[in-house]
Amino acid sequence: MRVSTKGQVTIPLPVREKTGVVPGSEVEFHVEGNRIYIVKTMSEGRGEALLQRMTGKGTVKMSTEEILRHTRGQ
Repeated sequence: MRVSTKGQVTIPLPVREKTGVVPGSEVEFHVEGNRIYIVKTMSEGRGEALLQRMTGKGTVKMSTEEILRHTRGQ
């Protein structure tokens, strides 16, 4: 594997699949002697962050039936 001029490498797909590294994942680098370890951090993933932003209480003062009628155009 070759390092680009920007210091970038591509993590092979089998490694990403096995470790759960997806676009937006946070990783840390640890150096021990002449070895470099890439460690996936336990921070929230993209899906968790989206879910947290979307979670909350509705402020509409309508019943479930009223909401369903409204969304169905009745």
